[in-house]
Amino acid sequence: MRRSRCLPLPLPLAQGFCFTLGHNARAVGKAIASVMLGGVIALPFLHMAHAQTAGAVVPSGTVSQSTTPAETRPSVTPNTAPSFSETDINQIASQRAVYDLTLTEASGGKTLSATGTMLYSVRHGCSGWSTQQRLDIQSVTRQNGVEHLVSDYSTFESADGRTLIFRTMETSNGKLLQNLRGEATLHPDGSGTAHYEKPLAKTLSLPAGTLFPIQHTVSILDAARSGKTEISSPIFDGTSPDGAADTYITLLGWGNTTPTTDFTALNVLQSGRVHVAFFARTPPNMMPEYEIGMRYFANGVSDNLTLDFGDFRMKGTLHALDLPKPETCHAKPHQKKN
Repeated sequence: MRRSRCLPLPLPLAQGFCFTLGHNARAVGKAIASVMLGGVIALPFLHMAHAQTAGAVVPSGTVSQSTTPAETRPSVTPNTAPSFSETDINQIASQRAVYDLTLTEASGGKTLSATGTMLYSVRHGCSGWSTQQRLDIQSVTRQNGVEHLVSDYSTFESADGRTLIFRTMETSNGKLLQNLRGEATLHPDGSGTAHYEKPLAKTLSLPAGTLFPIQHTVSILDAARSGKTEISSPIFDGTSPDGAADTYITLLGWGNTTPTTDFTALNVLQSGRVHVAFFARTPPNMMPEYEIGMRYFANGVSDNLTLDFGDFRMKGTLHALDLPKPETCHAKPHQKKN
């Protein structure tokens, strides 16, 4: 069983406040944000437009369990960042997806019940990608009783994958757990810096090979199409005050979508199962902090989520999906030199 983390919450709430489901639900939000696409955000400092919402369709199906990662921690620091073509990047569709989250397994008797919803959306604009995730979980635990955790995560990632503006805010029963905000930049080799504005102003170094969320998703889909069965890389997504995390990704069964979904747009695409394990870099840990599995489609949409956090498991069922039309971008006219 993985131990709970004591979060350094900002005063005057608490110092070193420890919680059980709160930590795990925080991990839920971080894991999903790390490997799925985000979406439309309405932050004043980003000025990004909202995606349009279409009618909901309710699919049916079961959730496959994720595979067990390797017992020893794999190497996850490549020397250079991968290079993605414009075709690779443009394959990622703008989306607005709604998931129902339900508890499937609990160990140790700490978590008695847990249900929730997640809204995840992404908008591909001319200058980059705007994303938003809103996670809402209602739970009952032996330690804390009834808990209502809400996590809001939003980013803007530049089209070249070199800049990420991020904001993460989490509350439990209306009390602030975490408030992160800042900007990160990468060099051509994937090394770079993350500048935090909140909760404390600080700058952390990012290791070579680091990817931001959209680029990380592209790397998974590119590897799946190439027939690879495993890849690894550091990721920085702005959901942790500790900088980048290491990821180890297992890819299974890429091909035509079987079984099909109730979403026609997904059934015509190739897809495959993906399992991602997240490892802390500071301090290094041989055991993953959390794991997530899903079926990934070629356009970056996911369904059949499995969320494993040691003390309990949850599944995510795709409840509604909208795929907005891509934004039309016009090339700027060349300016004449004087």
